[in-house]
Amino acid sequence: MKSQLKKILEQTLRIFAQAILSKYSPEVVAVTGSVGKTSTKEAIYQVLSSTYAVGTNLKNYNNELGIPLSIIGSESGGRSILKWLGVFLKALRLLIFKSKKYPNILVLEMGADRPGDIRYLTNFIPVNIGVVTSVAAVHLEFYENLEGIAKEKGSLIRSLKKTSYAVLNYDDQLVRSMAGKTDAKVITYGFNPAADISALEVSVSHEVDYRDVSTIQGISFKLKYQGKTVPVLLPKVLGRHLVYSSLAAAAVGIIYDLNLHTIVEALKNFEPPKGRMHIISGIKNSLIIDDTYNSSPLACHKALEQLAAINLDEFHSKFAVLGDMLELGVQTESAHQEVGKKVAELGIDYLITVGEMSRDIIRGALAEGMDKDRCFNFKNSVEAGKFLQQRISQGDVVLVKGSQGMRMEKAVKELMANPEQAALLLVRQDASWLA
Repeated sequence: MKSQLKKILEQTLRIFAQAILSKYSPEVVAVTGSVGKTSTKEAIYQVLSSTYAVGTNLKNYNNELGIPLSIIGSESGGRSILKWLGVFLKALRLLIFKSKKYPNILVLEMGADRPGDIRYLTNFIPVNIGVVTSVAAVHLEFYENLEGIAKEKGSLIRSLKKTSYAVLNYDDQLVRSMAGKTDAKVITYGFNPAADISALEVSVSHEVDYRDVSTIQGISFKLKYQGKTVPVLLPKVLGRHLVYSSLAAAAVGIIYDLNLHTIVEALKNFEPPKGRMHIISGIKNSLIIDDTYNSSPLACHKALEQLAAINLDEFHSKFAVLGDMLELGVQTESAHQEVGKKVAELGIDYLITVGEMSRDIIRGALAEGMDKDRCFNFKNSVEAGKFLQQRISQGDVVLVKGSQGMRMEKAVKELMANPEQAALLLVRQDASWLA
């Protein structure tokens, strides 16, 4: 009965969304990928909204229910019949009356947990620009291999018309190969100089006073396009992998005829969503890198690389606080062990893990030579946070990351200098999560 009601709701929302798209004809920029799609969506939104009227996903609405809600511009009704009636009435108002405030462009993140998810969305959403960020080992319990995931993500690109654009990550072989599976115009981005839009000389832009790690300021790099090179500063971003989001946003901006100066100025305001490499002040004047929104092997490796890239002297330590990575299927054990090996290879000082699966992270680190006295495992994130309260010192840097189900943001709250700001700074702080 419950699944039948959901199906009816899904179909009703689809009908409303399709009708609204038909009436207002907004151009649609769709973003998908295993890693980085939300940050990329936000970067594109930031660039385009500097010039155009732009709408985007509400909250984390990126599936068959959430995207129609975002097109309508209304939050979920949850379990309330009255709230759902309100959603339908808003949709009807948009259809009966012409709203002058409806966006000219919609930037929509499209998630895919199972085969067919992307095609379901593109069957009723006409996409003008399709962006694919990466293909990685995520949701492998529903796909046989990476090629299966690539096929699913690539269905966005295959849906494009000749007049559309495909914006592809050149550095990801599986994404780059999608260029041969579409009639759309293709623009590539990446660190590889062969990409149409590339990044050079990437660095963490900071002048660290070891007594105050809050002096870390962000990422800088040079953007190259058609022989022109311009400097870019992302003052609110910490994470080399987030440069990809900026490059994808630049590509979309160029498609919309924005000049490089406008794009660069807009990117200064780009701030990753909560729980994606957010810099938060910690107790004892420490620094927390909050990457707790979710986790996958690829994303975890990249976050660890960024932690390793921060220069600290011998008197200060780096902590990796890592929770279980879920939905990895048969690769669960090996993927966790590979993360542990990465921790050891990068010379991270301490490894704290949360959950049963993450014990394999420690096993991987020990196999790579990490001192067992610097590795600790806890049942939940609160216990890990309380343990760290006694371990960290002034000037230390703590990376916290894990799958959504591990609720690693609770560890961050235990370590925040100002925990009363949790509702403003952390993910999953609304009533539905805190109940």
